[in-house]
Formats: sequence, C-alpha cells, structure tokens
Amino acid sequence: MSSLKNKARIRRAKTTRAKIRDTGMPSLSIHRTDKNLYAQIFSSDGTQTLACASTLEKKLAKGKNIEAAKVIGKTIAERAIEAGIKKVAFDRSGFLYHGKVKALAEAAREAGLEI
Repeated sequence: MSSLKNKARIRRAKTTRAKIRDTGMPSLSIHRTDKNLYAQIFSSDGTQTLACASTLEKKLAKGKNIEAAKVIGKTIAERAIEAGIKKVAFDRSGFLYHGKVKALAEAAREAGLEI
C-alpha cells in the first residue's frame, strides 16, 4: 500500500523522466532509502549503466546523511568523467531538490560534471 507522499513522488518522477528522455543525454539518477543513497548514470536510451556509486560500497561514506551524499556526488562525477561523460541530465526520482539530493548534485558539479 503506497502512501500519498510516495504516490506524489512517483508522479513527479514520471514527468521528469519523460522530459529527460526527450533530451537524448545520459541521466544521473538517484534513489534514497531509509539507510542508503544510490546514484547511477544511465545511457541516453536507458539500457546501460555507465557509472554507479552508493553508500553500500565499503570505501565510501556510510549512512544517508548530507556528508555521505557529498561523497557519493563526488565519486559518481569522477567515475563519469573516467567513462568519458561530462554532461548529464539530473533525474532526482521525484525526490525534492533539498538536503541530500541537493548536496549530491552540488558535489557532482564541483567535481566537474555538468548537470
């Protein structure tokens, strides 16, 4: 059973993804859970994962606080640049651009990724 809050998030995610699909750029998609934070860069058609980072990796920060989000943002940007990706569309999966989501995006921008 989905809550109203989750339904609103999913609705926002659908509209954002429809707009991103029209751009033809790779997308930086994030997901938050109660315990972890995940980031992936997908190809423009969405069939391949080009780079990924999450708090599940032992060498990265644990938890889902803002400091962990900054580490994940920096890591995903470095891995994307290694893969030859410099510009991506930001898919925040319907999460509001605030707190951890904002920290991850800003850290990725500071590390050289164009969002």
